[in-house]
Amino acid sequence: MLTRKHIILPVIGFVAGTVACLPMLASAQSDDSLAERMDRLEREIQEREETGFAFNGYARSGILSNDEGRRGVGGPFSTPAGSVGGAVGRLGNEPDTYYEAYLTHRSIASNGTRTRFTAMIADSLESNNDWTADVGNLNTRNVFVELSHLPSFSGAFENSTIWAGKRFDRDNFDIHWLDSDVVFLAGTGAGIYDVQMADAWRANFSLYARDFEEESGDVEVYIGTVNNFVGNWQWMLNGISAPRNRDDGVGGGGEAPANTGVQTMLAYHGDSFFGLSDGFFKVALLYGARLGAEVKVLGGDANLQDDAQALRLAIYGTTYLSENWRLAPAIFAEASQDRYVEDDDYRWLTLNMRLVREITSNFELAFEGTWQTMDLEPEGYLDRNAVDGDFYKFTVAPTFKPEVGGFFQRPEIRVFASYTDWDSALNDYAADDAFGSDGFTGGQWQFGAQTEIWF
Repeated sequence: MLTRKHIILPVIGFVAGTVACLPMLASAQSDDSLAERMDRLEREIQEREETGFAFNGYARSGILSNDEGRRGVGGPFSTPAGSVGGAVGRLGNEPDTYYEAYLTHRSIASNGTRTRFTAMIADSLESNNDWTADVGNLNTRNVFVELSHLPSFSGAFENSTIWAGKRFDRDNFDIHWLDSDVVFLAGTGAGIYDVQMADAWRANFSLYARDFEEESGDVEVYIGTVNNFVGNWQWMLNGISAPRNRDDGVGGGGEAPANTGVQTMLAYHGDSFFGLSDGFFKVALLYGARLGAEVKVLGGDANLQDDAQALRLAIYGTTYLSENWRLAPAIFAEASQDRYVEDDDYRWLTLNMRLVREITSNFELAFEGTWQTMDLEPEGYLDRNAVDGDFYKFTVAPTFKPEVGGFFQRPEIRVFASYTDWDSALNDYAADDAFGSDGFTGGQWQFGAQTEIWF
């Protein structure tokens, strides 16, 4: 007679055997599904990183006061040489509020094409008030679309990115401590990045349009660019055309301005501090003629003459001197002639040194020294006078930040004291510049506080 024991024991054995075999029966399938799941997860993570909205920005804001308790005067381009691009150190020398706000959306099409849309607004003002609609300068500075990873592209164009709209060029670069771009290509246009011309050679091609006057709706100047990169080397060539510039009026010197120009730049982007230590350095030599004699802001000066020429040099970098000391020197110089009137001549040289001592993980002491020498002969252009002299600035800035660790770690909250002085002859350069104005005649201290952030 069958009992529960005779029935239950075989059932238990069958179930146990089946369960024991399940891992072996499913092993191949589980291994495959695990690999597939991992691949899918990696793709989803990558797509999440490369799609959606992002908000980025830059901002600085602070107060600058002189030793009489009045509003301070300053800015990297406040010296007479600043009228032709001669910048000085910015630390403890900025009286403004300025911000840039970027909104970016990225997406990936089913065929793998990446799309990036970017819009950027910016504002700049020197009022200390909280409501500044009447004195602000709110601007739309970027509105463009990029397409990359296009399956239709192959060969030299396989890794290229095409774009159109209003933008700053992707490969602009600057000397942060002087708040001066080395080269600034911007406007509204179209182009293509990263065409692979050879194994170690890629190139960008673009056409930008700009207006000489802010209020103008007419396209007044075109900049065609070929930007080549071979290893650490960069060679940039720009052709500038402003067909109506000669017909639309005369320059500030009373002469008909140029309507074409050329600008070129040879640069080296080093991945160490001049081969001496960790860090980086950059060297750039720029030359421009006619409308290209404004070698930084390409297509930015309508008053340059046919004989105008300019040669500019930029050298800068950063490194750690020891575990807690870091250094950022910069050399910036230019010589130009026949810019606005015949025989005018502008020469300036800036030496700047930023030195920082890291005290704790949140606190450091920043020091900056600037010396600028200039010999400017405007030949009466805009009623300016010939001057020859030197400018000096020294700044101490106790600084707080979330974490020390490099010159480009932000945000920073700093207080500062700056001493500025210059040869009195520089006060005579122009009636409408800051030098020689009431309360700003040299040999004085300025104090303030400032925040700076980018992300």
